[in-house]
Amino acid sequence: MGIKLIAVDMDGTFLSDQKTYNRERFLAQYQQMKTQGIRFAVASGNQYYQLISFFPEIAHEISFVAENGGWVVSEGQDIFNGDLAKSDFTAIVDHLLTRADVEIIACGKNSAYTLKAYNDEMKATAGMYYHRLEFVDDFNNINDVFFKFGLNISDDRIPEVQQALHDAIGDIMVPVHTGYGSIDLIIPGVHKANGLRLLQQRWGIDDSEVVVFGDGGNDVEMLRQAGFSFAMENAADTISKAAKYRAGSNNKEGVLDIIDCVLKNEAPFNYCLLYTSDAADEL
Repeated sequence: MGIKLIAVDMDGTFLSDQKTYNRERFLAQYQQMKTQGIRFAVASGNQYYQLISFFPEIAHEISFVAENGGWVVSEGQDIFNGDLAKSDFTAIVDHLLTRADVEIIACGKNSAYTLKAYNDEMKATAGMYYHRLEFVDDFNNINDVFFKFGLNISDDRIPEVQQALHDAIGDIMVPVHTGYGSIDLIIPGVHKANGLRLLQQRWGIDDSEVVVFGDGGNDVEMLRQAGFSFAMENAADTISKAAKYRAGSNNKEGVLDIIDCVLKNEAPFNYCLLYTSDAADEL
């Protein structure tokens, strides 16, 4: 058995806190991956148009599970699009507008959309994550295919609001904590693990041949699914428990260190001093 697919979350995982990665080192690794027949996929809650900007040299060759699985693209070809029913979209918006503690980004295939009425700081932050972003007066009559909602909210309110959203609209969309100050609402069953499964079916790749990396609540399903799953050193304990192994910090090229182990055929990665989640507390 060999590794045939490596999939990475971006924020807090592949990217440093400065939203960068060691491009020279990774591109050298990627050439070795191609030689060894290992595919590479980005699995992120972020917008497809933002994700491809990180990989200008190879975006046309690799795969993207974008929008938390709502949009799957492989080698520039659409593989899957989630599609929230219009009635469900309206019901979600109507509920969210009753909450003064959240700011709404509706995530569509053509663009993301947020309200003109929001403050400039929120708009600037949203622009970092959504390279296609339109400011609208309201969410009525937007002609697009919608995958998910992104909600900006203060960190201290996230647990309470996540539970409240689950109680109010959980039968339509699932609230997941994606990182600092953010909750995503995703279509039930349309998550990163589902997107990776579609790619694996396309290529005939078993879960046991997959390595994934993540640090957030929206990574849990794929961490549980993959044969070799790595929670980052900076991940919360609840996320680490979903993974089989731990990797180093996102700020210390933890993902690239593990990729080196894969390329050197050092599975099950004990050479690189990796440890299971259960053993992590002992180190």
